[in-house]
Amino acid sequence: MNFSIFNLFKIGFGPSSSHTLAPMLASKEFLEQLIENAQLHQVSHISIELFGSLAERGKKHGSDKACVLGLIGENPQSIDLISISSLLKNLKRKNELPLNNERYIHFNWEQSFNFNRNKESNKNKNGITITAKGIKEEILFRRTFFCLSNGSFIQKGKKEPDNFQLPFPYSNAQELLNLCEYEDMSIADIVFANELAYARKTRPEIEMKDIKEKIDQIWSSMLASINKGISQEGVLPGPLSQPRRAKILKESIEQRTSEGLPIESDDWVNLYAIAVSEENAAGCRIVSAPTNGAAGVIPAVLAYYDKFVSPNNVERIRIFLATAAGIASIYKNNSALFESRWGCQGEIGVASSLAAAGLAAAKKGTAKQIEHAAEIAMEHNLGLTCDPIDGLVQNPCIERNTMGAVKAINAARLSLRSPEIKNKSLDNIISTMKEIGEAMEDKMKTSVDEAQVNKISVNVIEC
Repeated sequence: MNFSIFNLFKIGFGPSSSHTLAPMLASKEFLEQLIENAQLHQVSHISIELFGSLAERGKKHGSDKACVLGLIGENPQSIDLISISSLLKNLKRKNELPLNNERYIHFNWEQSFNFNRNKESNKNKNGITITAKGIKEEILFRRTFFCLSNGSFIQKGKKEPDNFQLPFPYSNAQELLNLCEYEDMSIADIVFANELAYARKTRPEIEMKDIKEKIDQIWSSMLASINKGISQEGVLPGPLSQPRRAKILKESIEQRTSEGLPIESDDWVNLYAIAVSEENAAGCRIVSAPTNGAAGVIPAVLAYYDKFVSPNNVERIRIFLATAAGIASIYKNNSALFESRWGCQGEIGVASSLAAAGLAAAKKGTAKQIEHAAEIAMEHNLGLTCDPIDGLVQNPCIERNTMGAVKAINAARLSLRSPEIKNKSLDNIISTMKEIGEAMEDKMKTSVDEAQVNKISVNVIEC
């Protein structure tokens, strides 16, 4: 299936991929379509309706703020996060909205947003309807978007058939393993080849070096979020008043080192995962991998590899991330990726599985060992529920990132150092995960019914 590395890894900001990043990108898409229709300067009023999970928890995750930033024309990869608070306060005070930073319209925050918790027909959909009206209150432009857990979105009613065929297509783990054997290629080789073909759909001039440079940017952004998270202190935003721990953990490691006490590699892994997760919870720059709530797992395992296994090995880090994306496409193709409605196994579990596969690949494991690592990690996250306190990605979410990272490292270690167990496969584990998730959905806390959303006639837009 058509799945880019950069559909999995998105540079953005916290705290939520579905409630913050996706609404911003959907609103920006609305703006771009408005401009394409040459209607920007006819707009006198914008109204925004949020429903489903966005209506229930959107204010806690800043969904309204994200929508405004998208309509202004900001990009989540480049926006100045420090200036957001003062920018939005100023707009609220003036009751104005600068569409695309050029068309200033009246915008009363309380009146223009409708958190529609009573829209029965859409109660399970993470939806946004944006309406632009003219001076006579006539509707100029209206679009509905549904936000997914990985920070992408789909637009209701928009269809763009895509007959593009990847050079090395596969839909499940067994097909991928067969491809590797038949073509005598690694998983990363196949992903790189597919990525180049995928990118050349829209940019025929692109070369492999451009893709690898973009992968390097992903790692640089992950590393930056680790380093920034380690240096911060204070309390995370929200009613839980949860203190940041990363800096304290770093100081503890340094103190024990100075005293000659033993330091476990897991201490560093915990530190890295918490640093990134706290940055996400604080609304700072992170890489969704595959979601914001699980954004600390893969960076923590990569930083472990970089510190303890093979420092500054740029090419192996690229292989790690490409392999993780290759395994991610299997989850996505089987409707199991980014599914917070199926519990934390669909976020932390998937992130742990991708990290295990990436680490096994970076350590030069075979395709089968990589698949086995991914299977082990997911197997030991089965049944993990999604139960964040007060709906915030803080407790127990931050600690769960540490557990997912540690499990990933151990899964890779087991796959590389022990015989394969014949009656287990990644495809079987994904099937089991879906079965557990569906049972969990009926009895335990759930999120957005993305499966129902996907039944609508839509065009998938991976941002």
